[in-house]
Amino acid sequence: MTNQPPDPAHSAGQTAPPAAYSFPRYLAAKKSIDDRALNRAVWSHLQHSLAGLPAGRPLQVLEIGAGIGTMIERTLAWELLSSAEYLAIDAQPENIAWAGQRLPEWAAAHGWAAGRSEPRPSEQHAPWPAPVTRLVLACGASEVNVELQTIDLFDFLPACAGRRSWDLIIAHAFLDLVDIPQTLPGLFRLLRPGGLGYFTLNFDGATILEPTLEPGFDEQIERLYHQTMDTRLVNDQPSGDSRAGRHLFAHLKAAGAQILAAGASDWVVFAGPDGYPADEAYFLHFIVHTIEQALTGHPDLDPGRFSAWIARRHAQVQTGELVYLAHQLDFLCRLPGRAA
Repeated sequence: MTNQPPDPAHSAGQTAPPAAYSFPRYLAAKKSIDDRALNRAVWSHLQHSLAGLPAGRPLQVLEIGAGIGTMIERTLAWELLSSAEYLAIDAQPENIAWAGQRLPEWAAAHGWAAGRSEPRPSEQHAPWPAPVTRLVLACGASEVNVELQTIDLFDFLPACAGRRSWDLIIAHAFLDLVDIPQTLPGLFRLLRPGGLGYFTLNFDGATILEPTLEPGFDEQIERLYHQTMDTRLVNDQPSGDSRAGRHLFAHLKAAGAQILAAGASDWVVFAGPDGYPADEAYFLHFIVHTIEQALTGHPDLDPGRFSAWIARRHAQVQTGELVYLAHQLDFLCRLPGRAA
């Protein structure tokens, strides 16, 4: 597979802006950042809540917007799952293809055995398309069966409603990309009574790049960048919220969920004595590129001034000067009812 992320041991000095950008590599580069950011109190509450679910069968887990499988890796490395059937869906075929290659490699490097599996008889006539890849990940007494499937969430929801349900639904850095009030009811129809929702890295209105270049201009760029999130349309439907984190308190309650835990999960990226860790310089270049893509041609921005601002931000990554912070929130919620 092309465009694989570089070995982190060799990436610290590779800070020049890339000629082309890869979204799967961005997802790989941000894993170390996400690991630091995830709220450990919310994670601990999730562990405790899962322990209270009925035993005797594998835990049924659904992850939406699963990307390249980094959350699957995390649930294994952080010992969240021991016996589970884990369905991971993503709308982008490239992401699922990366996950299918990346997970066995990760397993081999972390003491897990990884094998391919065939569909179970009960899945032969499933109402949704066959997953691209099925994996069995095992370590000692732990076994997690993973299904990786390329499908858009909004095609998946009507195909599965009333036909299959899960104990835990995970949405990692995803809900702020959709119309949350419209999405949650359909998502919760896939949860069993007493089931859990673990919704992480929900953006909440702060994009901070330091040091400041031009105080007023920096603030204008941040404001306009957030406006692009609030006005984003996908298939002519609203699909974004720059303050999704704070709004989730009301949205979850309106959808009938009980909030069990919530806490900040801010991204904080800066260079240490040896530069940016792992592939985080690439991550920063990608963030600057994303801002450029979102605002190029905006009528309220002088093109030359904005282009120079972008170039200076990339240069700050090259020198290890750029500090990046983004405010986000994690949530754990539960549907009322007795878990079965």
